Amino acid sequence: MEIKKNIPNNTVTRKLVDLDRETGNIYKSINIIARRANQISAELKTELTRKLADFSSPTDTMEETFENREQIEISRYYERLPKPAIIATEEFLDHELFFRDGSEPKEETKA
Repeated sequence: MEIKKNIPNNTVTRKLVDLDRETGNIYKSINIIARRANQISAELKTELTRKLADFSSPTDTMEETFENREQIEISRYYERLPKPAIIATEEFLDHELFFRDGSEPKEETKA
């Protein structure tokens, strides 16, 4: 997953008007951001797990574990990334998210 470079690591105070401008409802906006944050979190977790799996061996025990500089650097990189909620909020405000309004009536299908 590629993270944009201009996303701040720390929280930023937002105006509620900016968040509900696109949906017309602050709760819908927060729900969209939360769902995207969950997706980002899952993607980052699988990516990190895949990268760290290269370093694991089936015979590792607590006594046999040693420091691996590459493994530490990978972990530090992911720790320094902005939190998924911040990334999702930036994506939402930059109009990079696609979402559907679920309140539209669904067409009935005849069997």
